[in-house]
Amino acid sequence: MSSSRSSRQSSGWGRPMRLLLRLILMGVGLGVITGSLLKLAGPAFQRESLTLPPWLMLPGTTRATEAEAAKPTTKPKPTRRDLSLGLFQTKNELTALSDRWNQLAASEPDLTVSAFMLVLDDGRYAQLAPDTALPAASSIKTPILLVTLEEIDDDKLSWNEPLTLTKEVVGGGAGWMASKPLGSRFPTHEVATEMIRVSDNSATNLLIDRLGGKDALNARFIALGMSATVVNNWLPDLEGTNTTSARDLARSIALVDTGKALSIRSRDLFREVMGTSVTNTLLPRGLLRGLGGQQGEPDDSLMIKGYRVLNKTGDIGIAYADAGLIELPDGSRAVAAFLVKGPFNDPRSTELIRKLAAAMAPVLKPKPAVARKTPDAASINP
Repeated sequence: MSSSRSSRQSSGWGRPMRLLLRLILMGVGLGVITGSLLKLAGPAFQRESLTLPPWLMLPGTTRATEAEAAKPTTKPKPTRRDLSLGLFQTKNELTALSDRWNQLAASEPDLTVSAFMLVLDDGRYAQLAPDTALPAASSIKTPILLVTLEEIDDDKLSWNEPLTLTKEVVGGGAGWMASKPLGSRFPTHEVATEMIRVSDNSATNLLIDRLGGKDALNARFIALGMSATVVNNWLPDLEGTNTTSARDLARSIALVDTGKALSIRSRDLFREVMGTSVTNTLLPRGLLRGLGGQQGEPDDSLMIKGYRVLNKTGDIGIAYADAGLIELPDGSRAVAAFLVKGPFNDPRSTELIRKLAAAMAPVLKPKPAVARKTPDAASINP
């Protein structure tokens, strides 16, 4: 009798306890799920990229959000850091400089000249037959470097991809790669650097071949807006069939420096490679002469004055060229390019480039900087 009563009592307490236990477990589970959802949705809600249904919004939240949305938006005034890196866009012609270039060219009537200069920061420019197509010589290697780095940005070429020396691409003249055995392999970064550093012609031909050949490369030049730049023969092209113009050469450099071509990383590679060029006797020497310096190495002497020139020359005897990016002491930048065609190995051709660059120097002198008051310690640490 007592045993039966005890069993009924145990059975009566067991059911509520089980129900209570289930409720507790369900509550814990819902809490975990809700916490996880809030953790995931919280940042999105703070960014206002997640809209909650009205029944979840706190009183007044919707009205406040709508009121904020109705407020007129005003853009903050741009600072100097927000400004563009510059544009390849002509605005105000420096007619005095253009006229001076015409006078210098007219003094050597049997020489054909193409010249162009543009200050990227403000659009001031000078020109002399800037679109005349002339033998490019090795100056065409700058646009080739640009296309090479574009291929790297597009994941169609690797900076360390090995390129194999073949009989077809071996070129005479400048450079050392032609002396290596056929079948030798060089990483792309070495090929591109030697193409600019010592103007290696075999290195250039390796890249022309890797970029799809002459026709494919010429199509890329056209797409970049350089219609006068054409590769017709392997380097060294002593006959001068490969052509370019002063405006095209300046454009190939400006597109990189203004951010219109190449990623930031490839832009840095472009500048690093261009900075390795060892020939500085044309544009840099002429610029230094125009700034009042005659002695010493142009690169070092210009650096002391606050200038730097990243340039690439060309020389095939019947034609000479030089084009580069010019960094000025105030931080602004300009591009300049010069090509001269004349009698074989005529020293007047190279001297004319130096004269043209020297005439350009006065307009590239920055205005004196305004002295600014240095804040005192109290204003810095109130």
